[in-house]
Amino acid sequence: MMSKTIMLVCSAGMSTSLLVSKMKQAATEKGFEAKIFAVSANEADSYLENGEVDVMLLGPQIRFMRRQFEEKVSDKGIGVDVIDMRDYGMMDGKKVLDKAIELIK
Repeated sequence: MMSKTIMLVCSAGMSTSLLVSKMKQAATEKGFEAKIFAVSANEADSYLENGEVDVMLLGPQIRFMRRQFEEKVSDKGIGVDVIDMRDYGMMDGKKVLDKAIELIK
């Protein structure tokens, strides 16, 4: 399986770093090859322009930006969703990774 790129986006790119670690751990346990990273909402555009993202997950605190990002990637086949607030609060890397994989398929 080809490696997939999962980008987490939050207001500052900081609070998702622990979630990224937990998602990487879950991916390793699953044998799922993925590049997982977090950026701030301001940085997201440059990654989207380079076309190197398969899935974009938004932190609950920027859920209001979902439509804006969906419009930006509508022609690129990039899945966009908001991370469930409970999974985010619990830093449940496995559940968030499962959501990302679901969007890839």
